[in-house]
Amino acid sequence: MGRCGEAIPLEEQAIRLSPRDSDIGLWYFRIGQVHLLQSRIDETTAWLEKARSASPTLALVHRWLASAYALKGETERAAAELAEARRLSGNGSPSSIAQAKAPNARNFAAPVIRALYEATYIVGLRKAGAPEL
Repeated sequence: MGRCGEAIPLEEQAIRLSPRDSDIGLWYFRIGQVHLLQSRIDETTAWLEKARSASPTLALVHRWLASAYALKGETERAAAELAEARRLSGNGSPSSIAQAKAPNARNFAAPVIRALYEATYIVGLRKAGAPEL
């Protein structure tokens, strides 16, 4: 619907209600995602680093963290996170810009969110060194 900022208080409430949830890394990840879409990169990295600590085997957390680090100009850290995402996912997740764009049409279908996704996450992946194809 294009109102991604409304997600943060809901995710924070979920964390408060279930602080020992085995999937808490996903809650942290979603907050980091919203911050990235809104170009709040310092907040993004803080939340995504928490997500990585809570769920170190989630490749998607490493990909989004790679994008955030690249947007901050931390290219070595970005490349390391991208490499870790590739290692963790094998053939099971997007390893190129084209692949990152394709499956997310339904997740980022609202035009305003799609534009933010392209302007932040995809730009960051490019800066991190993800190949186009």
